[in-house]
Amino acid sequence: MAILKVIEVLGASGESWEHAAKVAVEEASMAIKNIRSIYIEEFSAKVEDDIIIEYRINAKISFLLKNRD
Repeated sequence: MAILKVIEVLGASGESWEHAAKVAVEEASMAIKNIRSIYIEEFSAKVEDDIIIEYRINAKISFLLKNRD
């Protein structure tokens, strides 16, 4: 049986929502190891002068704490 933990994270990017998700995983991986999945809960964007300047995601990242065989 595997034991996983889930944390909530925010990601942001000037490129796209997909890049914001990649940034969230990259940043989380600096503090935690064994990331298994990311679940995007919410998408939003910051707009200035009718142009999207920042894509944002709210996501849950799961990672392995312990793997019991």
